[in-house]
Amino acid sequence: MGSFSLIHWIILGIIILLLFGGNRFSAMMKDVAQGLKSFKQGLSEEDEKKGQSEQLQPPRQIPPASSAQQQQQQPIDLEARPAVDPAPRDDQQR
Repeated sequence: MGSFSLIHWIILGIIILLLFGGNRFSAMMKDVAQGLKSFKQGLSEEDEKKGQSEQLQPPRQIPPASSAQQQQQQPIDLEARPAVDPAPRDDQQR
């Protein structure tokens, strides 16, 4: 009861052909195919552009740090330190 039988599908197909016509339907399918083709072409062109731009630019390298920069950098202290007492509040000063 919930699915279409073969006769239902045939009638539905005839109605669709009558509404859209044979030429209209084939023209729509042709347009869809051309759209997919141009979409694939656009994707491949983007990949080619990316590949060409990567080939033209040499890879970047990080310059070595000079001795002055190495001396300025302090090592990170990971030891826990006690919290510094904040400034006394007004009621504590009285």
